[in-house]
Amino acid sequence: MRVAVPREIVPGERRVALVPKSVGQLTGAGHEVLVQASAGAEAAFPDEAYTAAGATIVPSAEDLYGRAEVVLKVRRPDTDPTTGRSEVELLQNGAILVAFLDPARSLDTVRALADRRVSSFAMELMPRITRAQDMDALSAMSTVAGYHATLMAAVRLPRFFPLLMTAAGTITPARVLILGAGVAGLQAIATAKRLGAVVEAFDIRPAVRDQVESLGASFVEVELGEAETETAGGYAQQLSAEHEQREREVIAKHVKDADVVITTALIPNKPAPKLVSRDMLLSMKPGSVVIDLAAEAGGNCEGTAPGEEITIGGALVCGPLNVPGLMPTHASQLYSHNVMRFSLTLLKEGGLDFEDQIVRDTCVTHDGEVRSATVRELLGAASGGAS
Repeated sequence: MRVAVPREIVPGERRVALVPKSVGQLTGAGHEVLVQASAGAEAAFPDEAYTAAGATIVPSAEDLYGRAEVVLKVRRPDTDPTTGRSEVELLQNGAILVAFLDPARSLDTVRALADRRVSSFAMELMPRITRAQDMDALSAMSTVAGYHATLMAAVRLPRFFPLLMTAAGTITPARVLILGAGVAGLQAIATAKRLGAVVEAFDIRPAVRDQVESLGASFVEVELGEAETETAGGYAQQLSAEHEQREREVIAKHVKDADVVITTALIPNKPAPKLVSRDMLLSMKPGSVVIDLAAEAGGNCEGTAPGEEITIGGALVCGPLNVPGLMPTHASQLYSHNVMRFSLTLLKEGGLDFEDQIVRDTCVTHDGEVRSATVRELLGAASGGAS
């Protein structure tokens, strides 16, 4: 099939959906690959590298989309600020689209894709099964985010991370608290430990204690009795109001003593849980730093301003957006591998196989219909309103 990779048009997005190495693997499987000119430039992958890997460089988005049977993207379709045209309008009727579609927050886009009879697949809906591990783009991007968030904190903290013994005296190590021990949290723990900090980590799932402690951090536990804390897919479960209160009481004690807090808690298709109150932020010492990785979903902290850095009390509270996009080379490399492996599963002879759990679970729209039950529920709840 003819697989196309456009240049991303969302402001600030520097990643590319396919790197040259993955192009070679797709062409080796019999697919033709088209790449829009300069699509990989900001991720340090020049057009010449794509040509050498067997891709054809196409000068314009209109030409690319007009020839594409399959479109591989990082971000969901958007409107090009230079032309005013929507990428959905450029897609051929019946084309296949693979991207981070963020369907819960882009219901209008979902409707438009269905109207255009596009078969769309959301990488964030990848099932957590063994066979799909090398297609798990959420985990790949969380690895990048957790690593980079720690570096952001280290740069902004007005003190060292490690213990230093100097002729001018001893510098005590920074205390870092990680809230959420998923992939991003674990990578943040590992990075903070490498930098020499004393690290604590909190998660409502007792099962992650061993992973936290294996990285050298202390596990902060809250007693939740028999409460269900984890979904079947391995994600954190939303708690009852009583358990959330108990959780906040424990977190407050550790936030107060921390030099750095990195929050990573997300619940699929829901706003991010508020783990850090404004009072907790006000209790932090002057010069402390908070990196809220859940800013795009509303933030884990009361007062987080998405895309901004603000001071609350003595704490600098940062709400970065698209953190993986700040490290575009390796983020693209990881995502490209995920997308390439998924594409090889998707583009088998005989057409789309909806008996395959990977294909079925990731499908959002197909043949003019919204196939995802979760997205259909959201569309129903929106009662036809815009999102």
